[in-house]
Amino acid sequence: MAIATTMGPLVSLALPQKGAARLATQLFLAIAGTLLLTLSAKTKVMLGPVDISMQTLAVLLIAAAFGMRLGVATLLLYMAEGAMGFPVFQSTPEKGIGIAYMLGSTGGYLCGFVVMAAIVGWAADRGWDRHPIKLFNAMLVAEVVMMAMGFAWLALLIGPEKSWQFGVVPFIVGDLIKVALAASLVPAVWSLLKRG
Repeated sequence: MAIATTMGPLVSLALPQKGAARLATQLFLAIAGTLLLTLSAKTKVMLGPVDISMQTLAVLLIAAAFGMRLGVATLLLYMAEGAMGFPVFQSTPEKGIGIAYMLGSTGGYLCGFVVMAAIVGWAADRGWDRHPIKLFNAMLVAEVVMMAMGFAWLALLIGPEKSWQFGVVPFIVGDLIKVALAASLVPAVWSLLKRG
């Protein structure tokens, strides 16, 4: 019963209440989150004419499990790793590294991931992560905002028509599937915890 009434994301169940242990646990989770983001960026699935990474799914799950503050901190740490030249992004090091890569065609999407984590984490902090429909709606809004940011940046580089054709349309179906999957998984974990 205590789990059902606890507000906060899933991670709140595992975090020590205060002190150095809490900080160390948060740091460990953030680093683990960046490793998951790196693996998900390098994992590609063929869905139609383009390769689709699992990164959007990872961002959604991290944000829903960690909440807004730790979720955003994890994404910012991931961006810092990339900016320092670590090959953490999807097409690194093949298509460049560091700030130069981040200012390229994927720059808007990368910034959008941070906003996505903030939106989904905010929803999780308010208990929406226990309700598939509420969580799906929050994740869908986050997805649209992330795609809009990616589209806007890409449009500056290659024009709006090509940006829409190559930067949005090929990813709509895959990203909707990832949103639905993430919005189902997190409430399912809460459900299992309530039974246990």
